[in-house]
Amino acid sequence: MPMVYHLRHAILDKVKKREDHFPEIQGRQEVKKDVLRALLSGSHPYLVSEEGTGKTRLAKSLTKLLPPIPVIKGCPYNDDPWWPKSLLCPRCRMSQDPQEEYGIELLPGERRFSRIQGNEYTNEAKLLGIKDIQAIAHGKSPSDPQVFSGTGVFKANRGVLFVDELPAIRTKVQVLLHPILEEKKAVLEEYNWGYPLDLVLIATGNPQGFAHINEVPRPLLDRLELIYVDLPEEEVEKDIILREKFSIRDSRAANKEQKLWTYPTPKELERRVIAPWWTLDLINAAVRHSRICRWLEKRASIRGTIKALDHTYASVELESRDVANLKDAYDGLRLALRSRLGLRSDLVDLDSPKKTLEKIDRVVEDLLWNAVENFDFNYEADKEAVANELTSLFSAGLDNLTLKLRECEELSRALEQIKNMAKDRMNPNLSDAERHLYAYPEKASCKVQEEYSLSALETIANVAWHRGVINEGLVEGRVFLPKRIKTGDL
Repeated sequence: MPMVYHLRHAILDKVKKREDHFPEIQGRQEVKKDVLRALLSGSHPYLVSEEGTGKTRLAKSLTKLLPPIPVIKGCPYNDDPWWPKSLLCPRCRMSQDPQEEYGIELLPGERRFSRIQGNEYTNEAKLLGIKDIQAIAHGKSPSDPQVFSGTGVFKANRGVLFVDELPAIRTKVQVLLHPILEEKKAVLEEYNWGYPLDLVLIATGNPQGFAHINEVPRPLLDRLELIYVDLPEEEVEKDIILREKFSIRDSRAANKEQKLWTYPTPKELERRVIAPWWTLDLINAAVRHSRICRWLEKRASIRGTIKALDHTYASVELESRDVANLKDAYDGLRLALRSRLGLRSDLVDLDSPKKTLEKIDRVVEDLLWNAVENFDFNYEADKEAVANELTSLFSAGLDNLTLKLRECEELSRALEQIKNMAKDRMNPNLSDAERHLYAYPEKASCKVQEEYSLSALETIANVAWHRGVINEGLVEGRVFLPKRIKTGDL
């Protein structure tokens, strides 16, 4: 079972149990959510920050989410005892029965971790591996895979690869990570050997455009989700320093029986959350607008749109909801586009990565604002009636929305119209849950109907604000309202 499935199962299990995923990391809730969004979508987080913000601790804490796994005892690459020979490392492949010859051991989650420290001396040998001189001295050919001894990425197989200070590694060495992320294998041309690798990469450093040693190649950056890790708030920092100060502790670890982990079924891992058609259209329109945006020099590819939708779904999953709304779309876009957009050079703050990333987030919000500005669902409403009904609805609160909408004739018609348009937007690539909701919204559970109506109402309220039907004060604070960048804001 792939690593991303292990993490996805563990994250969703803690969401269901309402448990903290990172109890060791205090504060910075949005950072932790972004990391979880990335992992739920099968992506690789790239943590950007100054020194001493807890990036390494955050990366290591991920291993506590991982279950123990069975491996062939002593295997340097953590081979699974039940893999076919074609997937085994050279040592295990040479054995007639590696289970019988070497035995099986259980590898705990905390040991499913390999760290590569980035610096000017980090080379191909530290990233991939070296030749075993002893094996060559005993007569083996230098091109025989058995003389190869894997290092960083191979030791991370079936676990987490932590690359600290990625930009400190020379660019020509960084590119070796590309096939590992794209093709999920390490390609060793000298040995005519490609070894499958299953890992999640977590990198740290500074993004392109800031003070760093080497450029992160764009194809590699396009496969990472950029997350800024700030210092914690003052009270949280005080709590950390008191807890982490030097003291004498009992270092004897309690012996805990290692329990075997039961693999989850595909049914447990599949995404059941729903993105309404208007959410899909707005995400797509926002990314497309980035390609003509005057604030940007580097625009997002279609991979940005795919990841934005993935992270939108993840946002819904993290909240134990069923239907995506506009705020989920913004959170998904923000995470997906940070590493895929490039500000104009005159807008980049070389002294503050945080300020530059905040500007990118504001541009993303502006992209979504433009998507809403151009959104049209072919409904001509009585503007005065819409304004009065939204005022009444927002004043009363949005709980029990389905019941309250019965008294809002004009809004009910607008919601009916936007929901009916879903039937014309059926796509075979929608999930079963989405197709069913699009076609038969009245048959959904009360919870799903409530969230579906709220998502539609939020979109209609945004459109009404854009068209001048209602003022900003009525909408703000009640539903998410993407803001436009005004001249001088950046």
